[in-house]
Amino acid sequence: MQSAVRFSSCRGVSFEIKPHADPFAITTSAEDERRVSKRFWPLLNQTNSSEVFPTSVINSISGDCSSHFCDLDLDHLNVRDGNAEYDAALEILEAGNNKEKDHNPTFPSSGCILEQPSKAVRKKKSRLSIILLDQVLFTVYKQLFAVCLILNSSLLVLAAMGHFPYAKNRAALFSIVNILVLTLCRSEAFLRIIFGLVVKIFGRENTSPEIIGVASAIFSLLCLSSLAAFPLVRHLHHNVFERIHRFAGWTAFGLLWAFVILTISYDPKTRSYTNELGSRLIKQQEFWFTAAITVLIIIPWLTVRRVPVKVSAPSGHASIIKFEGGVNAGMLGRISPSPLSEWHAFGIISDGKTEHMMLAGAVGDFTKSLVSKPPSHLWVRQVHFAGLPHLINMYDRVLLFATGSGICVLLSFLLQPCRASVCLVWVAKGIAQNFGKEIKQMVNGHPVDKVIVHDTALFGRPNVSQMSVDAAKRWGAEVVIVTSNPEGSRDVVNACKSAGIAAFGPIWDS
Repeated sequence: MQSAVRFSSCRGVSFEIKPHADPFAITTSAEDERRVSKRFWPLLNQTNSSEVFPTSVINSISGDCSSHFCDLDLDHLNVRDGNAEYDAALEILEAGNNKEKDHNPTFPSSGCILEQPSKAVRKKKSRLSIILLDQVLFTVYKQLFAVCLILNSSLLVLAAMGHFPYAKNRAALFSIVNILVLTLCRSEAFLRIIFGLVVKIFGRENTSPEIIGVASAIFSLLCLSSLAAFPLVRHLHHNVFERIHRFAGWTAFGLLWAFVILTISYDPKTRSYTNELGSRLIKQQEFWFTAAITVLIIIPWLTVRRVPVKVSAPSGHASIIKFEGGVNAGMLGRISPSPLSEWHAFGIISDGKTEHMMLAGAVGDFTKSLVSKPPSHLWVRQVHFAGLPHLINMYDRVLLFATGSGICVLLSFLLQPCRASVCLVWVAKGIAQNFGKEIKQMVNGHPVDKVIVHDTALFGRPNVSQMSVDAAKRWGAEVVIVTSNPEGSRDVVNACKSAGIAAFGPIWDS
């Protein structure tokens, strides 16, 4: 025989479901009718039921108790402590409950209207107040909205103040980007990719919170360095780029060692760190790769020296810095007023014998200070690095094309013996006034067919694209090497390639 299944509502009212031959039939037995009659109708069959129960109480019994809300509004009940009607009703209900103890109590023991109400009557809340106040103030949707609003507002203010011309000139693009982001948030395909990546990358990490924290910090620093390296940020806020790139890089390097040590010493099975770190480190490839990174980073710093220099400024537009010792052609060097804060690379002019020099155009804070306050000593890295012009020795006939201070690294190929036959084209303004007599004499000491100098102060601004192609054809050059600003390098390289001549230039700036 199957037993009855008993349920209880949120009000504490118990009811049973008895087995029946037809589970879909709705029947009422005589016993059920009698129980219902005993439980409910004696209260309502009194001569003056309204005297025992106020109308509002009866309505609450029939309707409010079946509400899916567990809290009832008692504002419409005119009851208080010591109310005679309420006490009488309560006594009748208690008597009925005592008679039906064997059965389940019909009326709830808590949360219903028949409980003694508190003196402080709860005020009824409107739907609007529930929506505005009862919800958490900073839900996920509100947080996302705040991020989008702050980001767009900040960019809008920067554009209006003239500090973000890119956005001002491309207002439609930024509007489309916002629409793109909204579309991605609603794209099922994109969300599936994101969820898949999150599960594969983060979902099965059997590691410690410390390792995850260090890895996240390294990733954040790398992202910060990448964002600071954007041409827009690097051009408008070069010092910010320098600081972030340097200090974020050093911090990430230190955290990399912490990550390797934590990873190797952590045992996922026991979820603890081992004390035998030394023996485990030397057996792991992660340790040796990180050690190789460390050696490559440290080598240039082992050669840092503070050396005496001679700085002369032929004009307010450039300075000439002289160092002791000869350097091979095609090399570049780094100098700094403060080795922990900034380093600057320049092309080296040298005859390969007793000294070398750098020509620094006054375009930034450091290069301008070389003109206004020439230093007696500078920090240098004695390990010089090879630049693009060092590849000149791979060819037989080469055209060298330079504008402005880009002449530096190319001029050494005229002063030193070179495997290739080179022809130099130099476009600059006020050569004698801005670059000094020494540089001018170095250039003028060669045949006219091998060195072509175009002074824009005398002859105007030329078409560098056509000029480079014509000079390369006359010289019979296999390749053209150009050192100029980004626009000049791009124009010369594209023009030469269109004419079927190989050409190379720096990506960013010379």
